[in-house]
Amino acid sequence: QVHLTESGGGLVQPGDSLRLSCAASGSISSIYMMGWYRQAPGKQRELVATITNGGRLNYADSVKGRFAISRDNAKKMLYLQMNSLKPEDTAVYYCNGGGVFGSWGQGTQVTVSS
Repeated sequence: QVHLTESGGGLVQPGDSLRLSCAASGSISSIYMMGWYRQAPGKQRELVATITNGGRLNYADSVKGRFAISRDNAKKMLYLQMNSLKPEDTAVYYCNGGGVFGSWGQGTQVTVSS
């Protein structure tokens, strides 16, 4: 399994944008599906977005039209562009490669507050 490291979180105001990055320690070319998940205080971890090697995208209804997931296999990177952020987007965001039993990053905190 590859080691994943997220970055790019922070404290922003409602309506702002953030771009999360996930760097892999090894090749991700053979990982069919990669994704972003998040966990808010007191809530279960939930899917945010996934992307397959073939570019098939899937988004949670709550982020459709605002977030965009992308991957760069050559750079061993996964990204999440988050626009029009809302307070309910506040959570720890995790990078995942290979599904629930795959690789997970340590998480990056995103806080949306005025």
